[in-house]
Amino acid sequence: MTGADEDPICPLCGRPIPPNVPQSLHHLVPRLRGGKGGPVVLLHHICHREIHAALSETEIARSYATIEALRSHPRIARFVEWVARRPTAFRSRTPGPRRR
Repeated sequence: MTGADEDPICPLCGRPIPPNVPQSLHHLVPRLRGGKGGPVVLLHHICHREIHAALSETEIARSYATIEALRSHPRIARFVEWVARRPTAFRSRTPGPRRR
């Protein structure tokens, strides 16, 4: 567990999420696919955007409803490796096509 004075850790990239950095809640099962009221995780906004750029809500609900499953997706794995080398406040447009 983190102390009261420690920043939460993004479960996708493993970097701290300071209060001044854009962040968002990710529903592990998308709300429109049965996840309303289900578990959520706090992520960097850039990490959250990459998930939704790489995967459809149906794909997330069917095959990627855990952090471990998300990290196993090839595009997201490359993103995590890349973003882990960036400062916690790093912001960028989500590159590449939205989905295949």
